[in-house]
Amino acid sequence: MNSNFKVPRPVNEPILNYAPGSAERKELKAKIAELRGQVIDIPLIIGGKEVRTGRTVDITIPHDNKKVIGRFHKAGPKEVQLAVRAAAQARKTWAKMPWHARAAIFLKAGDLLATTWRQTLNAATMIGQSKTPFQAEIDSACELADFYRFNTFYAEQIYGEQPFSPRGNWNYMDYRPLEGFVFAVTPFNFTSIAGNLPTAPAIMGNTVLWKPASTAVYSGYFLMKLWQAAGLPDGVINMLPGSGGEVGNPVIDSPDFMGLHFTGSTAVFNGMWESIVKNFHKYKGYPRIVGETGGKDFIFAHPSCDQQALKCAIVRGAYEFQGQKCSAASRSYIPKSVWNKIKDELVSDIEGIKMGPAEDFSNFMNAVIDKNAFGTITGYIDYAAKDRGARILAGGKYDASKGWFIRPTLIKASKPDFKTMQEEIFGPVMTVYVYDDAKFDETLRLCDATSPYALTGAIFSQDRAAVLKAMDRLENAAGNFYINDKPTGAVVGQQPFGGARGSGTNDKAGSLLNMVRWTSPRAVKENFVPPYDYRYPFMQEK
Repeated sequence: MNSNFKVPRPVNEPILNYAPGSAERKELKAKIAELRGQVIDIPLIIGGKEVRTGRTVDITIPHDNKKVIGRFHKAGPKEVQLAVRAAAQARKTWAKMPWHARAAIFLKAGDLLATTWRQTLNAATMIGQSKTPFQAEIDSACELADFYRFNTFYAEQIYGEQPFSPRGNWNYMDYRPLEGFVFAVTPFNFTSIAGNLPTAPAIMGNTVLWKPASTAVYSGYFLMKLWQAAGLPDGVINMLPGSGGEVGNPVIDSPDFMGLHFTGSTAVFNGMWESIVKNFHKYKGYPRIVGETGGKDFIFAHPSCDQQALKCAIVRGAYEFQGQKCSAASRSYIPKSVWNKIKDELVSDIEGIKMGPAEDFSNFMNAVIDKNAFGTITGYIDYAAKDRGARILAGGKYDASKGWFIRPTLIKASKPDFKTMQEEIFGPVMTVYVYDDAKFDETLRLCDATSPYALTGAIFSQDRAAVLKAMDRLENAAGNFYINDKPTGAVVGQQPFGGARGSGTNDKAGSLLNMVRWTSPRAVKENFVPPYDYRYPFMQEK
């Protein structure tokens, strides 16, 4: 087709509010009841075929931890090899498919997600990952639809970026997929991340082996079905749930491995990077390694801050989705003058937070993801309760009898290097350090140096000079920086997401910068008027 294709200019998917009496609320509740009423058997998807290994794991609801809603089959080295072959076979046609045809599949996926598939993914996310309707809506519906619309738009921009051609030559760039498959490793906390990491490389012509988090295989299965409904060819994305070692090790050991798209813990990412380095001699080239990892995200208040806005940011930033966001606020630096005015109201707000099952739309918080997370988070709470260097001001309670419930917890630390000020907890725990008003500069330096991470952070101030100073002192402390706003809620196309230091490679999901990582450009020069004499003018005597 001799056409210059243009992807429709993307706009962010509108957020539905699920107010009482709304059509979307009724539809979502019906879908939740439908999914809760069945136990689904989730196979591996390799080359478009369902593969069952017989090694199964039960899927339970985090806020109703004895209720089984599914079971998934685990992949191992044998299934990885099947997937490698399926990806290689699919690559023969997928890599050669015109870019606009690939884009059309994911544009369709975005529109299906925004309409007929919306409540399926929202309901699966709510009961599988224990999210409120709002947290599911902004994640599994809106953000994921945005990824598909914006990423295809960025692909068009990349393909359209062409070099200058002087008279007599034609220069152009051929944007090829990588010479092998991409391994996508996705976390439990965002269905949108699980839906983006495998598809961003696929849009650029790559084939993918995808390992979803074991605690999010449930929503992951519906993602796979969504892509198939949109027309994704068999073998382009192969779903391999299972343990990190049984899946990840044989994947990285494959000579066809050429890229890693990862979101998860810093320790796991570091270990994978080390394994990749040891295997360099096996690969066709240097693999692309893209990762978004941990965070110890901060809220920093100046004495001039809007105190009401600060309180709201702390509650929403720290406790929405039980603090299980890479960007969740988990440490705050508050001047003494401000703290003395907001402390009581802040504690009251936190103690008043309503939590319970996701099916009850009146809850602000639900349960943490599983038993392991529950144990880790409560371990930090118990540590703070016993240590003289800290005091629990709100929360500190937990109960696993029905679900993995942990009350939103506020800790006041007497020193800025207290354990819960430094280490990633990934739960509903916020630690506050109160500083002397006169020590703004000094405390900024503490904030920058306390944590190895650099994902998100926020400054609250009505003093523009203080804002500028914070931006300067904290230049490398956060890849996403917010002024008078909570450090969560990045929107595709508005705040490209990612951090540096111990928080990853900062390749900015939801931007052109991420998409360009999944192509290997070839520069082509065509000479219309080639020379015929090898000798240059400088060689002449006269």
